[in-house]
Amino acid sequence: MQCADPAAAMKGPEGEGKPEQPPPAGQSGGKSSGGRGAKGWQYSDHMENICGYLMKYTNLVTGWQYRFFVLNNDAGLLEYFVNEQSRHLKPRGTLQLAGAVISPSDEDSHTFTVNAASGEQYKLRATDAKERQHWVSRLQICTQHHTEAIGKMMSQAEGQQRDLIRSIECLPVSGHLTSLDQDLLMLKATSMATMNCLNDCFHILQLQHASQQKGSLPPGTTISWLEPKISLANHFKNGAAQNFPTEINKPASVREEQSIAEPCQLTREPEEINPDEELEDISDDKEDDLGAVEEQRSVILHLLSQLKLGMDLTRVVLPTFILEKRSLLEMYADFMSHPDLFIAITNGTTPEERMICFVEYYLTSFHEGRKGAIAKKPYNPIIGETFHCSWRMPKSDVATDASSNFSAHSPSEQVTLSKDLEGQTELDYYTVKFVAEQVSHHPPVSGFYAECVERKMCVNAHVWTKSKFLGMSIGVTMVGEGLLSLLEHGEEYTFSLPCAYARSILTVPWVELGGKVNINCAKTGYSASINFHTKPFYGGKLHRVTGEVKQNTTNTVVCRVQGEWNSVLEFTYSNGETKYVDLTKLSVTKKRVRPLEKQGPFESRRLWQHVTESLRDGDIDKATEHKRALEERQRNEERLRAETETPWCTKYFLKEGDGWVYHKPLWKTVSAAQTQQTDTN
Repeated sequence: MQCADPAAAMKGPEGEGKPEQPPPAGQSGGKSSGGRGAKGWQYSDHMENICGYLMKYTNLVTGWQYRFFVLNNDAGLLEYFVNEQSRHLKPRGTLQLAGAVISPSDEDSHTFTVNAASGEQYKLRATDAKERQHWVSRLQICTQHHTEAIGKMMSQAEGQQRDLIRSIECLPVSGHLTSLDQDLLMLKATSMATMNCLNDCFHILQLQHASQQKGSLPPGTTISWLEPKISLANHFKNGAAQNFPTEINKPASVREEQSIAEPCQLTREPEEINPDEELEDISDDKEDDLGAVEEQRSVILHLLSQLKLGMDLTRVVLPTFILEKRSLLEMYADFMSHPDLFIAITNGTTPEERMICFVEYYLTSFHEGRKGAIAKKPYNPIIGETFHCSWRMPKSDVATDASSNFSAHSPSEQVTLSKDLEGQTELDYYTVKFVAEQVSHHPPVSGFYAECVERKMCVNAHVWTKSKFLGMSIGVTMVGEGLLSLLEHGEEYTFSLPCAYARSILTVPWVELGGKVNINCAKTGYSASINFHTKPFYGGKLHRVTGEVKQNTTNTVVCRVQGEWNSVLEFTYSNGETKYVDLTKLSVTKKRVRPLEKQGPFESRRLWQHVTESLRDGDIDKATEHKRALEERQRNEERLRAETETPWCTKYFLKEGDGWVYHKPLWKTVSAAQTQQTDTN
């Protein structure tokens, strides 16, 4: 329908005379003249185009101004002009009504607001309550119509997208154009991700509209991004299994017989690893085989086309060729790649210095975890899998005061130190021992523990990784907590870990960290807040990190940090001093591990040795076969435990509350020794 006659719109209720005229453009008035006289409104439920004067609130300085508004039902737009005469010009403002919320105000009977889905808001005032009701009802009818229209369009688009996928999948597997054509698989994957994203946006739009229309949310409240409730397909299973690696090549019948063995009857007693049996690691752990990723790109595209936005990837089997040649348990050991900085935390003479030292060590512990420019996924540890290693650090290389923590050695100096270390006596170096164990399968929880007995310090942590598909990237949330104990000072520091993201998974994947982490020491009252910033869509730097250390009692900031977690960090202290740390020049102390022949069947490197060897040889099919054998063994043993109601027995970590604690932490050992000494005295 057309807009009401402008002349009639300015007549009074009896058709005689005119209501109060709007003031000249740019001036404010006290009452709105509206589109018609209040008694002249004709109420109906059908859509109609209406127009008229309303007062619009601009700001505190300008206040209320008369403006001429036009409701365009066909386009779903609310437009306004300076006055009626200028309506043939470009509108001064336009609101899309699809998804908008129209709310009468509680402050009086004349005012109402139009909150667009974009976040823009018009605060308007009619002449009286009836005129307001007419505008509100017409705007709500138009809003509902166009919001529902979006839903119909989404349904049509979903149908077309399904037809597209069916058409691609119905193509032959060989010939000029096949169902595995890389361009078609790219189209299939991106169309699926796009539709999932649009569906979630529309769901949020509907929820926000319904909630605010019912008044359950206060004005201005926004709905946070909701995770779609998607159940995983039963045929997806976690890429982890419990097996003896030396038996992978045996016939399936033999493997099936062995899988019937009672899991808890296997060697689950804690084993004390002698660091003297461990040798400096000489394995090549570089990850630079981009060719394998490019060659198998169609497999990734096919996998992505089956995923949904927000889907939990814990039980999704990922292609073998994107795996990193080591277990996740071994990757956690890289947090200790700078044992000199770890040991030097205890050298701080004050609680403030020790907290700052811990923050400096913490921020240097991430860059060594990446073995190449390409983002790859470590092996999913199987339940019961363990990893052991240690580091030896010459005492002369450990800073004796907090100000000299970063006296980094060059690579050539590091080689010399490693060679000289073998001839040193036990008194010449510190030893840091590390052990990790996969303590749970669902959820996948890892526990790890490190200690330096000579310095009476240890760290205990448990981590649960949650992976989610985010469209063109994958997000990994690190759920859990770590605890650093400095027994000499009686201090405990709790800390969390940032999230990790694999970006550009269809081209060359790369990793960035994101999220806020906190470090706290309840005894001293010092805390640290660290933000790992993800790169904005437009502009901005990669791998940026900022943080501050403060004294909670006085709320005084004693140290600030900024820079990149994989490049250069800048620390600024309360005394005005500034220190720069180039992480790429920090010396990395190689870990020490036992030879494969001395490792137990559940230790990471022996367990995954055939998969690792095949990946190094570039034989993806063989690596996949070995990996599948491990997965099948884990499934069989998990099924057996469920049937026999046999609980899993952990080896090194014990469940305490919501966390996992090493069975012989240093704080218990030291406490027992002190008690024994007291009894002896």
